[in-house]
Amino acid sequence: MRSIAQIAAELQGYDPQALPAADVLRFLSRLVEPVQDVLELPLFEALGRVLAADVVSPFDVPPHDNSAMDGYAFDGSQLAAGTALTLKVAGTALAGKAWQGTVQSGECVKIMTGAIMPAGLDTVVPQEFVSAEAGNILLPAKLLQPGDNRRLRGEDLMQGRPALLKGELLTPARLGLVASLGLKTVRTWRPLRVAYFSTGDEILSLGEPPREGAVYDSNRYTVFGMLTRLGCEVIDLGVVRDEPALLEAAFMNAAAQADAIITSGGVSVGEADYTKAMMKKLGDVAFWKVAMRPGRPMAVGRILQDKSATRPLMTGNDSYPNDSNGKTAVLFGLPGNPVAVMVTFLAFVRPALLQMMGSTAAPAPMLKARSLEPIRKKPGRTEYQRGWVSTGEDGSPQVRTTGNQGSGVLSSMTQANGLIVLHHAQGNVAAGENIDVMMFDGVI
Repeated sequence: MRSIAQIAAELQGYDPQALPAADVLRFLSRLVEPVQDVLELPLFEALGRVLAADVVSPFDVPPHDNSAMDGYAFDGSQLAAGTALTLKVAGTALAGKAWQGTVQSGECVKIMTGAIMPAGLDTVVPQEFVSAEAGNILLPAKLLQPGDNRRLRGEDLMQGRPALLKGELLTPARLGLVASLGLKTVRTWRPLRVAYFSTGDEILSLGEPPREGAVYDSNRYTVFGMLTRLGCEVIDLGVVRDEPALLEAAFMNAAAQADAIITSGGVSVGEADYTKAMMKKLGDVAFWKVAMRPGRPMAVGRILQDKSATRPLMTGNDSYPNDSNGKTAVLFGLPGNPVAVMVTFLAFVRPALLQMMGSTAAPAPMLKARSLEPIRKKPGRTEYQRGWVSTGEDGSPQVRTTGNQGSGVLSSMTQANGLIVLHHAQGNVAAGENIDVMMFDGVI
């Protein structure tokens, strides 16, 4: 396991005081490692989990050549260019069992969708395309080619080959695919355990009476929601005051239970609290000023799960201990402002947690949408503005901002269905210009 210094040395131009968003993602991809514990789960319990092994098809899908249409099956070699074809109906093939008759030249079989193709037949004409009379059908000329409307054995999945790959997320469609193979269980990585708490003397828990200068804690609830949507096992440690003993106990409690720790607040320069000092004391941690808006301050690193373990002085050549006496939990120290917490989670923490979950999925592509308004933007930082995507009169996506973009204006997140992503080198946006949007659907 590499130290923070080792990872930093791998990133050309690494500057913790002005770190581009792209470098944050590259850094985190090197910092985190997938969980290793495997569970064998029934399908009804596996939704949202990540496969720990390939799912191999035990048979061909479909297991036989079959009809893709309700219609009439026949030997396609009888088709002649420019000539209509009259065929006698020799019987009916139903789905779920093989037709036992034989078919002569000039004959066809009425067939239902999914029914096994009778021997010697390879083409199906949909029933709505033929004229039927007195036990015969008439095919118009130039309607079909040999092999039309036939599903081939194994064209979906082949016996002995992977139907799903290790690292894929089990979506509803993938659960259905596993079930179609007759498999009752799947091997998945265990859920990721994530502990989180808010810090600050100004933070109120729900149920406490209001007091001057204090605010109710919203971050724990948004983080809880995003972690739950991700399929993590969430450990809520509440609000921790700015007292060294309480902070140390919270970090050690979190590290003892979890694979990852998320905190909000206490990572900005000059803040009058002990959170940063305790992170430094208990782990190998980097403190960043990310070139982004909102959410500039951020801390990442690892916290020892056992504070009694001796942590050696870290150098650029050292690896961080990860044995029975010094296991670690990955730390994500997020800013305290509500919108900044959500933005940094979506932009950086969520991809890192997916990697820890064992997911090999590529990041979801961003939506291109036409801006309905000019947007001011300075090159040199990535901006994540709250936006509302709708469909324009021409049918193409269009987007507008949700107004006040202050990092404490949580209501603007409730009015948005995506984040407008204005990239590091990008400047002002003109009305009508296409821009990238990170959509929220299914994420928050």
